[in-house]
Amino acid sequence: MATTTAAVPETPQHIGAFGRIIGAIINPRPTFEDIARKPSWLLPLLLLIILSLSITYIFGKRVGWRAFMEKQLAQNSRVQQLTPEQREQTLETQVKVAPIIGYVFGVIGFPIVVVVIAAIFMGIFNATSSAALDFKTSLGVITHSYMPFVIASILGVLILCLKPPDQIDLQNLVASNAGTFLSSDAPKWLLSLCTSLDIFTFWVLGLMAFAYSAVRPKKIKFGSALTWIVGIWVVFVLVKVGVAAIFS
Repeated sequence: MATTTAAVPETPQHIGAFGRIIGAIINPRPTFEDIARKPSWLLPLLLLIILSLSITYIFGKRVGWRAFMEKQLAQNSRVQQLTPEQREQTLETQVKVAPIIGYVFGVIGFPIVVVVIAAIFMGIFNATSSAALDFKTSLGVITHSYMPFVIASILGVLILCLKPPDQIDLQNLVASNAGTFLSSDAPKWLLSLCTSLDIFTFWVLGLMAFAYSAVRPKKIKFGSALTWIVGIWVVFVLVKVGVAAIFS
């Protein structure tokens, strides 16, 4: 009697940490499916932190914070009402504080932001889609979805190193957003709005929605994920624009 052997399902090949960083950009579906099986987040987070610190350091050494802060304070109507001595004192304080803020945000602030975003979307999708997401998986999704920002940061480092210092705009380093088309005297609220309309940001938002739908394909639909993610982002942008309008 002939015997038949049942086919054994092939085990998906595990993708290493470096492979996931590249795969999140060029081959996201198997990458995020692998993250769902075995979540990880440390390497992409470290990469983003290192690049953020590099930009802060190179800008301070090659361009300098004084010219940047002079431009910022010149656009602040409240500062312009101060006496020349008060403006100079404010400028000196800002020049000292700006790099500290850059380093602190890179080391502490950015990881906190990523953790908060991962927690928010874990809660949203668990509540609305019964996705049964754990925090480590959600954090893995967020950190790997941020990989387009790695491309933007690498381009930023190259621009800082190659472009003449007097032509570098830290707020629009890669010129990938609508703020590129605004004049230097545009209102700060409009600048805040237009710099938010960024190619890399849109890439990250779309990748994030795709990633959540890939790690829980039976629970989270891409359209639903995109609606939630873009909706939260729009609220953030409106708050940022409002703050810029108040304090400009």
